[in-house]
Amino acid sequence: MEPWVRFSAQSQARERLLRAAQYGCALAGAALQRNGASAEVVARVRQLEAHLSLGRKLLRLGGSADALEAAKRAIHLSDTVLRFCLTLSHLNRAMYLACDNVLWAGKAGLAPAVDQEKWSQRSFRYYLFALIVNLSRDAYEIRALMEREAGGQRAKGAEAGRQQQQRRRAEAGLQQLGLRLQLELRLLLRVLRGNPPLLLDVLKNACDLFIPLDKLGLYRSSPAFVGLCGLASSVLSILTILHPWLKLKP
Repeated sequence: MEPWVRFSAQSQARERLLRAAQYGCALAGAALQRNGASAEVVARVRQLEAHLSLGRKLLRLGGSADALEAAKRAIHLSDTVLRFCLTLSHLNRAMYLACDNVLWAGKAGLAPAVDQEKWSQRSFRYYLFALIVNLSRDAYEIRALMEREAGGQRAKGAEAGRQQQQRRRAEAGLQQLGLRLQLELRLLLRVLRGNPPLLLDVLKNACDLFIPLDKLGLYRSSPAFVGLCGLASSVLSILTILHPWLKLKP
């Protein structure tokens, strides 16, 4: 009960709940339409989805300032790659949220002259850049952990000896390549299994990536798939709020 009380007290948590509901509606609307539901029912689900989206925009007002503060903190990280990736990610997120605030003002009637399509495209571009940087950071973390894990195995000697023996048995270059890929895959799975925060961050960013790709027309996906990806990433985000140890740090 205590984690849930702490969860519900955070505006970010409420925004994540609305996000999960929004993409759940998108998924439900696509399923209803595919199964031949009446146009009225589908329209109501789509309207609910739009209201949830507007509510999320309201909760994200002022989020740009938080993102800028996070970027300031990231500048002082000792690791050069992490410093670059996190600072750039937070800056892109700040721009994305700023565009989102403009969209909210337009939809709320405070700035009716706002070009919704232009600002929406601009917002999704910043969102896409932030996700690409986040995935780059994840790849860097994975590579560093894989090298550390491989180094530990070489120190023990047993695993390295088995790998060398297997390589000697390989007679052709293609076999050696296949063996190396197999060993790398095993190492990758071991690293991700041993680091749940990193695994969740990779899955969340990978799911989110399809949303701006679809909105920008770079990679078209079905509404059901986009809804499923958004719902999955929202659930993963909620997990990291309920259980802070699952959030990737820094």
